[in-house]
Amino acid sequence: MIWITGAAGFIGANFVHHWLSINDEPVLVLDALTYAGNLENLVYLTSDSRYLFTHANICDRAKIAGLLEHHHPRALLHFAAESHVDRSIHGPEAFIRTNVQGTFELLEASRVYWAALPEAEKAAFRFLHVSTDEVYGSLGANDPAFTELTPYAPNSPYAASKAASDQFVRAWHHTYGLPTLTTNCSNNYGPYQFPEKLIPLMIHNALAGKPLPVYGDGQNVRDWLYVEDHCRAIARVLDAGKPGETYNIGGHNEVRNIDVVHTLCDLLDRMRPRSDGQSYRTQITFVTDRPGHDRRYAIDATKIGRELGWKPQETFTTGLERTVQWYLDHSEWVEHVTSGAYRQWVNQQYGETA
Repeated sequence: MIWITGAAGFIGANFVHHWLSINDEPVLVLDALTYAGNLENLVYLTSDSRYLFTHANICDRAKIAGLLEHHHPRALLHFAAESHVDRSIHGPEAFIRTNVQGTFELLEASRVYWAALPEAEKAAFRFLHVSTDEVYGSLGANDPAFTELTPYAPNSPYAASKAASDQFVRAWHHTYGLPTLTTNCSNNYGPYQFPEKLIPLMIHNALAGKPLPVYGDGQNVRDWLYVEDHCRAIARVLDAGKPGETYNIGGHNEVRNIDVVHTLCDLLDRMRPRSDGQSYRTQITFVTDRPGHDRRYAIDATKIGRELGWKPQETFTTGLERTVQWYLDHSEWVEHVTSGAYRQWVNQQYGETA
């Protein structure tokens, strides 16, 4: 059995689906079910005997320790995190609590559990920590892409909290010998992503006839990674990664934010045309940039390709079309997650343009 924290969130849920599609090993999934933790992401698995859900918070070390002892997993995959930069600017405390304190509690519970295992199980155990490229800071237009040796320079409360959690994971390996693995990924997109992030927000607003809010001049560059490719990479790192190592995971797709929005509009023009015949591009609205907005991220994924043989299967074109089609086919899911508290948040962040 493997254990997955944050399994009702975007990447965690996609990983659960991916994992159960490629093997029969059971998964224990845990989530605190905050605003972005949605059990509808996992509803199709409720009758699967390989799937077991637990509602718990990673900051509850006693609960975590009890689950480890009871279920005896061979690996813990740590996806749980507060992950939205804008939210971290408005309320950083939750990010410190979940991303830093929560990771610490998991590490300590795992260390005690791991130390008591028989030698063969102890050698096989893995603690896999899923992190972000934002820990590396911002790149200039001509700077080389982030490698695993790039110094950390986080620029937002979110990035700082993830950088801190990465360092705790590193320290628990080097100090205590806990067999850890860390992955730092670029911007994910795909099914089940909460529509506060760029791509699902643009799709939702476009179809609702609302403005498409783009920060600043729209020239910020991100490396886009289709979530299923990310899941394949994580499974590969779990299977063959070397304890104590970090692996950067990127999609090889550097795209300006404004070009992402233009491409989405063009896809929707073809796949779900507006009734008035106009392009969705007419809905684009530029809004005041957020504080400390990093200009460019880019991942050098050479190491994971060279050492573990992974490479992305989706291009940005194919991945984005699959993503748009998924949201068009799952309007009920979108309706459920874009009500109530979510609407209040979007209005707070983007004003009446959202």
